Formats: sequence, C-alpha cells, structure tokens
Amino acid sequence: MAEIRVFPLACPVQNYSWGKLGLQSEVAQLVASGDPTAHIDPEQPYAELWMGAHPKGDAAIRDNRIPQKTLGRWISDNPACLGAKVKDAFQGRLPFLFKVLSVRTALSIQAHPNKELAAKLHAQFPQHYPDANHKPEMAIALTPFEGLCGFRPVEEIASFLRAAEGQDTSGSNGDLLLRLHSQFPGDIGCFAVYFLNLVRLEPGEAMFLAANEPHAYLQGDCVECMACSDNTVRAGLTPKFIDVLTLCEMLNYTPAPSSSKIFPAVQSPLDPSVFLYDPPVPDFTLMRIEIPSSIKLYLVSAVDSASILLVVQGTAVGTSTAAASEMALRRGSVLFVSANESISLRLSSPDGMLLFRACCLL
Repeated sequence: MAEIRVFPLACPVQNYSWGKLGLQSEVAQLVASGDPTAHIDPEQPYAELWMGAHPKGDAAIRDNRIPQKTLGRWISDNPACLGAKVKDAFQGRLPFLFKVLSVRTALSIQAHPNKELAAKLHAQFPQHYPDANHKPEMAIALTPFEGLCGFRPVEEIASFLRAAEGQDTSGSNGDLLLRLHSQFPGDIGCFAVYFLNLVRLEPGEAMFLAANEPHAYLQGDCVECMACSDNTVRAGLTPKFIDVLTLCEMLNYTPAPSSSKIFPAVQSPLDPSVFLYDPPVPDFTLMRIEIPSSIKLYLVSAVDSASILLVVQGTAVGTSTAAASEMALRRGSVLFVSANESISLRLSSPDGMLLFRACCLL
C-alpha cells in the first residue's frame, strides 16, 4: 500500500468559560457538521477548536489504515512530512497551532513574550510559563469580531481623560466599559479600553499580534494561527496569575492608530481564489481560499511544508494520490496535508467553498 500522507483529523475542543454556548458557537457548529454523531450541549461553552499537534490538544487521526492514533505521534514517526526546510528549522515538530475561536465574553488582556524572554520565564517560573517558545499569533474574522490591540495614539488617550466620563459616554467607550465591568466586576483591566485600540474586523479581515503587543479578544468568531506555544503574560480581565513586573518591562508602548492593526491579505498572483496572510515570523502563514460556485474542479496546490486545511463552507470530494482513497469534505472537515502534496476537489455545493489553510512558508 502507498504511504498515506493526506488524511482527516478529529480535533479537540476546549470548553473555556468565555466560549459561546452550544450551537451559537462557530466551533460547535463546525464540530457538529464535521461529525454528525457529535453531541452538542446547549449549556456548554465551545471556545476553541485546536487543529495541530500541541501536547495539550493533539488531533486524532481519522483513518483506520494509519497505526498511529495522534497527529503528533505520526509526525514524530514521519518527520519528512514537514518538508526538509521546516523539519530542520523546527527540530522535526509542526511549528504552528491552528484554531477556531468563538468568543462570548472577553479573554484576558495579555501579551506574549519573544523567544529570549520566553526561555527565561520558562526557566524561572515553569508553573506559569509552560514552554520556552514565543507565541506570535494572527486572527482572521469569520463573523464580525472585536478585540483590543496595541496602545492608542496619545491624543486619543488624552481626549478620554478630558472627557472624564460625563453623562454622555457614547463617544468614549462607555458601553464597552460597562459590558466588560458586567463580565469582570471590579477588574482594573476594564479601563484598558481607554489605553488600547478597539479593533473591529469584518469577515476576512485580520490582525497580527507580535511579541510584546498588548491585546484581548472581546467577542466574535475567528480562525487563529500561532507558533506552537502556550506562553501568556496576563494583565487583567482574568482570575488567573497576573505578572505585573514582567508585563510592564516587556510591552511595546509605541502608539499607533487602530487602522494600522488590520493586517492586509494579498491575493495570490497565481490563483485568484487564494488570499495570503503572511506575517513577519517564520512559524506560520495563513491562506483563505474562496472557490466560486462557477468552479467545479479545483486543485489545492502543493506547498513545500506540511499544512492543515479547514472547510468552513461547502462540500466536495477530495482525491489525492497521498490519501489513497476519496475523501468526503464538508463544513467542519479538517485535513492534514504533508509537504509537496496536492488535493483535487470536485465541488458539489451550489455556493462554492470557503477553506482556510495553515502552513509554514520558510
């Protein structure tokens, strides 16, 4: 039998309390569509879908012909699947973690250390900083999405101070302050809305969160990709450990307008269906693939690194010599694709398809 290098994944869900409940959650909707046998509890939060090989949420392989049961174990046994450059650069590990997030209440105000600081924090306080890697990340909106990102221009901060919260708070984030206060009563982090940019994303728009950039997700659904790490320095809107000294020393305090926080997507010159989000870090690149209904056959092109493919909309039958069988793809399907492998899609949905792909383009 030919070696199977393209296969479907069953991906773990994280039920953090800030997640949207039941089928209000894009995460739950994707899980339910991808696996009709899945039970969705309407009272349970479905916060994150983890697509990758992180030890805290290693994806299961949905192919009985493969002896390894998890993606992490399979990659460990087949490191060539990563592609030569990625295998050498990241010591035989998948360098990114791909996610879907459904945010009901605000996540903690936080920042992520660079590699040097991450290694130092992990060595000193492993209970709070569980690994030595940096954690740059990117979020692409699936629904209207709100977040805080980076320090506002100084004049905006000063104008808030001058307004001093009179009776009319419509122009000074009063509603947002009250919403956060209702979620985190008495938390000093609520006042971050006056120092950090409020960024609103429409579907397809993105923001990139570099090392030392203060940020918080407030509400909405997004796909997210990050370096494979779990290091977070928290600042507020959380009952978890807050490291004030580290945070104050590490933050990037350079002010910038909110418009500068929207990361541009570039349409591929080779394929008009592909929009590339290529951040200034080596660990990951994201692609949004919009296949119009007029196209019935589409080739997901090979790249020279391993990738993970998520179907957000549409249905198709996928074929690949590296899969050794046809694959029925629908909303919620997740595929692992080894380096230098392509997939041919025969579309069967009247509205085309929307896919997201995470990879590492060194």
